[in-house]
Amino acid sequence: MQIIVKEFKQLAATIEQAMKQLNIESEMDKLEKLQSEMREPSFWDNPEEAARISQQATDLKKHTGSWQGLLNEAKEALALAEMGDGSLEQELTHTFKKLTKEYSQREFELKLSGPHDKSPATLSIYAGTGGTDAQDWAEMLLRMYLRFSEKNSFKTEIINQSSGEEAGIKSVTFEVNGPYAFGKLKSEKGVHRLVRLSPFNSDNLRQTSFALVEVLPQLEHPEQVEIDPKDLKIDVFRAGGHGGQSVNTTDSAVRVTHLPTGTVVTIQNERSQLQNKEKAMGILKAKLTALMLEQQKAEIGELKGSPQSAEWGNQIRSYILHPYTKVKDHRTGAETAQAKAVLDGEIGIFIEAYLKKQIGSENK
Repeated sequence: MQIIVKEFKQLAATIEQAMKQLNIESEMDKLEKLQSEMREPSFWDNPEEAARISQQATDLKKHTGSWQGLLNEAKEALALAEMGDGSLEQELTHTFKKLTKEYSQREFELKLSGPHDKSPATLSIYAGTGGTDAQDWAEMLLRMYLRFSEKNSFKTEIINQSSGEEAGIKSVTFEVNGPYAFGKLKSEKGVHRLVRLSPFNSDNLRQTSFALVEVLPQLEHPEQVEIDPKDLKIDVFRAGGHGGQSVNTTDSAVRVTHLPTGTVVTIQNERSQLQNKEKAMGILKAKLTALMLEQQKAEIGELKGSPQSAEWGNQIRSYILHPYTKVKDHRTGAETAQAKAVLDGEIGIFIEAYLKKQIGSENK
């Protein structure tokens, strides 16, 4: 039993250290403040903001509760082991294996220590070189990320979409809400290349297509990013495609252009022009924040080259469906022959490899 006691002590200490590194205590304090705010009589006066805070509180409660529950189980098992009852040895051994497995499944969070890694994410996908095939490829990527989100219990919402003339999509922007959504999906930023037999070619020839994926964190306090109104061009127009009964009946869609940088954000899913404008401004501020950070990195020599375009030579990952099946990440070397599983949302192998390489680079 002494060995089991030692193992449980070590496990409990490891979990406590992880919780300290992840600032679980500060998250619990934040949850308490949010819950106090939710008890205010005027809380639901602004339904949209109230819904955002409620979801944030739910995510925090789930996250902190899962870690605290794991630690409590380890301490309870340690207490039983210290009693020295030999009849419990088999049960405690089973419990130790179970808790160790649960910890290893959560350990990935220690690799997500970036300033926005815990944040929800906004993803945009743009069809690149390849015509209709590229537009179909963009839609395949959308499905892949939606499936990934579903498997990770993330909530998604498409906020803008432009359909292709024949098939697929020209572009799409959607939100991914849940703990560590940005931290998990930041590895997907870049050009994705597809090689397959084209279903849109009468001769069924081999076709190479490209799509660009952009990943941004949803800033918790976007109002802190200051933008001069004189630097903005705001256009309103009639929304098209999916979006509810008001679509195609009112000029509710909004396009915001930041003139100094040429950054454009278009939103059309909300029912009111005001809601679309607010969401567009939030995404614009996230884009400008990311741009500012990249410029700072460039100044100290950490970032090289110009912005990538969705074409040959710029890809971060290749998806080969013919003449063989393979998906390979060119930044990390991670690869798998299970292309179908990857397109069904199983992209964990690439996320893990990216995070490990990122940590290795930071430690150099």
